[in-house]
Amino acid sequence: MQNFSVSNGSTLEVVQSNIAIRTVSPREPSAKVLFSAMRGSTDSLVSDRIKVDEQATGLKTDDRTEIQILVNITSTNFTGRERVGFVLYQNDKLFPSKIYKTQLEENYSNRIISSNVNGTVVNNVKIALNPQPNPQYNRSEFWLHNYACVFWNYSLDDWDTAGCIKETDSSKLLTCSCNHTTNFALLMSFRINYKYARPLEMLSYIGCGLSIASLSCTIVFQILIRKHRKTSITLMDVSLCSAMLIFNIIFVSGIENTNANKTVDKNSAANVMLQSDKEGPPANDWCTAVAALLHYFLLATFMWTGLNAVQMYLLFVEQQRPLFQHYNAIMSLIGWGVPALFVSITLGATYSNSNYRQEEFCWLAVLDSHQNFSAEKPLLWAFLFPVAFILLFNIFVFGRTIISVIWKENKKLTSTKKTSVVKKILATISIAITLGITWILGYLMLIDHEKTNIVFSYVFCIFSATQGLQIFVFQVLRTTIFRNKVTDVFEAFQHTKIGRALNPRSYFLLGILNKRNPSEFFKTTDSTRQVDKLSLAGNFEEQ
Repeated sequence: MQNFSVSNGSTLEVVQSNIAIRTVSPREPSAKVLFSAMRGSTDSLVSDRIKVDEQATGLKTDDRTEIQILVNITSTNFTGRERVGFVLYQNDKLFPSKIYKTQLEENYSNRIISSNVNGTVVNNVKIALNPQPNPQYNRSEFWLHNYACVFWNYSLDDWDTAGCIKETDSSKLLTCSCNHTTNFALLMSFRINYKYARPLEMLSYIGCGLSIASLSCTIVFQILIRKHRKTSITLMDVSLCSAMLIFNIIFVSGIENTNANKTVDKNSAANVMLQSDKEGPPANDWCTAVAALLHYFLLATFMWTGLNAVQMYLLFVEQQRPLFQHYNAIMSLIGWGVPALFVSITLGATYSNSNYRQEEFCWLAVLDSHQNFSAEKPLLWAFLFPVAFILLFNIFVFGRTIISVIWKENKKLTSTKKTSVVKKILATISIAITLGITWILGYLMLIDHEKTNIVFSYVFCIFSATQGLQIFVFQVLRTTIFRNKVTDVFEAFQHTKIGRALNPRSYFLLGILNKRNPSEFFKTTDSTRQVDKLSLAGNFEEQ
């Protein structure tokens, strides 16, 4: 077809729906001949949209011109019989590539343009494509990542980049420069237009910051008072708080994918042969590691809430004392080992096809290529299902415990010895926090209703981000041991020189801490004492 375009002795113009051929005779020894095709309402080639300019000064930059080729020729012995021929193919069916694969539903880069000369010398050939006005390129799903300037190499029977380079003359055009004439194409590769997660909102930073500080204090407090409590209770509390603390630290520092800040100039990239019209996101092993750690420690957090529920059930419902042999070792193996098993299996099943994490943020994959929830992604079967099972068990134990222990009326007690309703409510809240019952709100976020989803999202954000603070309040601040220690510190400080110099009225907090609750003047039941020892209902006072 190239030879045919210059074999005719006169000017030739043939335009069909899938091919256009134009031949021109230069009027001067040196000339720049521009062949261009404008856009239309259809992909078919139409005669009035094919233009040739024999005295061009350069490439066109208007939005209507889709593809163009500029041939710079020089004739040392000008005779007037010189010919320049152009051929434009509507698609690439005549040029099947074994290297460049098409994966997208729409074939974005399928037009082939060629030039040939007869009786003259080619100084330079420029090819340009303007993709921006085409609605195909403005789709929200994909964005143009890279392109390659190629020609059809008949020896290789495939596309080749030899003799062609990219140019950056225009920000609107994809421009190539080649030192020979033949069939040219601009092969393009696209990436999914990921909507990367925005930086964490101030609410998340404040909540997570408070949780990190509170959990750290809780862990230190539990370790310091370990001699006053059973080893199994300390193990449960410290393990739960440690898993939650590490998760919060990693979440705040690593949930955002650093790929969001990476930009590649398609014009400055090297002119190398592309493998496909669809390219995946850049590799980010750090983000994958963060996702795996978040997966592990959040699963471990729920696992320890479940083990807390198991211990509560054994002590309060079954009233099993003492606990079975090697209890602490078995609980530790389950609490830290089962989440590791889940993460390992998930990574092994999905890592090879890069299906483990979401690209928008460093967390388990949940959305498909169309940004819809996918049941095939690991978030469903590697996190939501096991967490739902744990939460259902926790809810069962929570209900049995508050009914049979906290809210159960003991008719043998006198009215002065009965626990107040406020203390029962606080004890119920304490158990709910420790068992992670508030995470049910996370599942309510899946409701497909915009306003309802927004409400549950904010409520869930507040409760989940401040869970560490809630644990600190109920497991530390409200315990008798903590208040006694703080009272001792204030009393010791009061006898120092600085303390004596301060106004005595500033010690109102000491009076509050020393104020006795009426429940401290009677002997508590065994169930009440056990609840406080577990630090699950610190509102019941120890004797």
